[in-house]
Amino acid sequence: MTTRRLYYDDAFEREFTARVMSCEVLPPDVNSGITATVWGLVLDRTAFYPTSGGQPNDLGKIADANVLDVRDEGDEIIHIVDRRPESPDVNCCINWPRRFDHMQQHTGQHLLSAMFQERFGLPTVSFHLGAEICTIDLRGPEPSEEFLEGAERASNQVIFEDRAVNVRYGTAEVLSELGVRKEVDREGILRAIEIESADLQPCGGTHVKSTGQIGLILVRRCAKVRQDWRVEFVCGGRAERVARRDFQQLRQTAEILSCSFEETVSAASRALEERDAHFKNFRAMLERLAKAEAALTLQNVLGGPQGLRIVSSVFEDVPAEYLGFFATAIAKSERTVALLALSDGGHLVFAQHPSSGKDMNALLKQVLEKFGGKGGGTRDFARGRVNDPSQAVGALTLAKELLSAG
Repeated sequence: MTTRRLYYDDAFEREFTARVMSCEVLPPDVNSGITATVWGLVLDRTAFYPTSGGQPNDLGKIADANVLDVRDEGDEIIHIVDRRPESPDVNCCINWPRRFDHMQQHTGQHLLSAMFQERFGLPTVSFHLGAEICTIDLRGPEPSEEFLEGAERASNQVIFEDRAVNVRYGTAEVLSELGVRKEVDREGILRAIEIESADLQPCGGTHVKSTGQIGLILVRRCAKVRQDWRVEFVCGGRAERVARRDFQQLRQTAEILSCSFEETVSAASRALEERDAHFKNFRAMLERLAKAEAALTLQNVLGGPQGLRIVSSVFEDVPAEYLGFFATAIAKSERTVALLALSDGGHLVFAQHPSSGKDMNALLKQVLEKFGGKGGGTRDFARGRVNDPSQAVGALTLAKELLSAG
């Protein structure tokens, strides 16, 4: 049987009546987030749009049943619902805010894609209508900021002119003669969406009646995805919400930086420069402190049976990088080994002067095999971290025992 698709000719039909032609129990579909028993309904006619062409499915009600999913199965459209209708004749309604949002995004995508191709020679190869953000993938050279802004401005100009958006039908040959943006290799009568004097594109999705209903297009960002360029954008109500959120974040950032909106970028740049300078100074002071402490420690360390000096220390309340500075300073003395741990982080650092003749990397691996963790290094310097920071002291004790035994 064939389901008549009401949305093909009138995407603004929110309520309709239909007859249930088939109803079967379906098993849970974990991949779709459906964990309970559901029913699959085929109606003789429907305004519910199924997931297709980058556009998500509609939601709504069929009688008292909630529509959980809508799937395109060739000639039939399957409506996944949470209960079986009591009567074969049902009243249905679309979740209109969701549908209209999808219409704004989808028509906006047609318009934006047309501007990228017409003005900058960048064809759209894919489209995704997400819950928050929409994306199109462009093929060709990287779109510059000037290209992104130009396509956005040109699209919004068409929106402000409130041009008609019409549905056309014709064969691939007829649509080609009319200047279709992307030709398709399909037989029979095709459905296409025409934006007056701007775009003609084969499409089975739902769209607004005029460009003014798109509201506004806001291009967000562009990033490389494999061989293409992914452009993020939002339209209509989404553009309004995103613009308001961006403004609030900009205002909060300006307040934190104690500057005006116009000075935010320069103020943030200065803050980063100051942070980097402070961090550089901090590292230098940290290294000087570690050298001084290492020198004092070595004064009190005696050699072992083979003349090997072992410095075993557990630190707390210091940055993890301090262990590296301290170990490096200790290991500059001949026949000296540093076994260090950070009690509150579980970090381990083993280092030696080459004359000590041990293998720090092998020692660390032995310790981590027993206590669990990750790490590695070279024969003279290795660092790691135990999974349980409370085991750092025990790990250090084992390392010292293994070193002394070896």
